[in-house]
Amino acid sequence: MSAPPRSYNPFAEEDEEVAEEEAGGAERQRYLQREVLRRSAATADSTARSLSLLYESERIGVAASEELVRQGESLKRTEQMVDKMDQDLKTSQRHINSIKSVFGGLVNYFKPKPPESKPEQNGTPEYYANSRLKEAMMSSKEQESKYQESHPNLRRLDNSDSDFSNIDLVTSVQRDAYPKNQHLRAYHQKIDNNLDEMSSGLSRLKNLALGLQTEIEEQDDMLDRLTKKVETLDVNIKSTDKKIRQL
Repeated sequence: MSAPPRSYNPFAEEDEEVAEEEAGGAERQRYLQREVLRRSAATADSTARSLSLLYESERIGVAASEELVRQGESLKRTEQMVDKMDQDLKTSQRHINSIKSVFGGLVNYFKPKPPESKPEQNGTPEYYANSRLKEAMMSSKEQESKYQESHPNLRRLDNSDSDFSNIDLVTSVQRDAYPKNQHLRAYHQKIDNNLDEMSSGLSRLKNLALGLQTEIEEQDDMLDRLTKKVETLDVNIKSTDKKIRQL
């Protein structure tokens, strides 16, 4: 058995293994850091997209509310016209009844005419949506400009710029709760801000939905009332037509 060379170091191989393990551990740590950053960025983008979709839903809800209010104004105007037609028809029926006989006509001619009730003016009627819907619409409209200022890309559903320059300042206690890595801290703050805005947006969207439901129920009652008035008016028109034919 030959003796090992004088330059042989029995610990060299162990040192190399330790160095390789340390290099592998450092590479693994860098990989994990990159993976954490990647997932944090993906989460920030996801919350931004959810926020933009929520904004679009709120904007559509406000537009639907405004259209529903215009429909209520139209129903109110239609009901006013039906009431005026009914009043005019009642006046016509009184005159028809008064001329059924010559004697009755002459007597009624010299008698003082009773004051006729004045029909409602034919101008644009005032219509007020329910207070819950009005407050919800006002709150959402006030937030629209703020959305545009803090999220200029929301309408394009785009958050690829990852701009964290507008992140709100946090207290020292809140700052300590975030990671020390600058980029990772920015992602976490962005996610928290988006979640806060989503919470507020969902609350406003809920109020819009409740206001819309109340408004629809009130307009359903108006439609039922209007339908009954139109049916009564139709019966009275047929009755008046019959009386005219009998003169």
